[in-house]
Amino acid sequence: MGRKLIIDGNAVYELDENCMLKKRLEDVQTEKNQMEERRRTQENLNEYKRMLRMRQG
Repeated sequence: MGRKLIIDGNAVYELDENCMLKKRLEDVQTEKNQMEERRRTQENLNEYKRMLRMRQG
């Protein structure tokens, strides 16, 4: 990949596709990490509830 130029009237923007791809991959990894953390939190909560039920009888 390389770079792209975007011309908007008198303004010209240069996009670095490698940088954009790297940022997108980081965002996806962050999202995966957050989902995994939520899953672990829910598992811990379920385990805690199970322990409380066992104590109660």
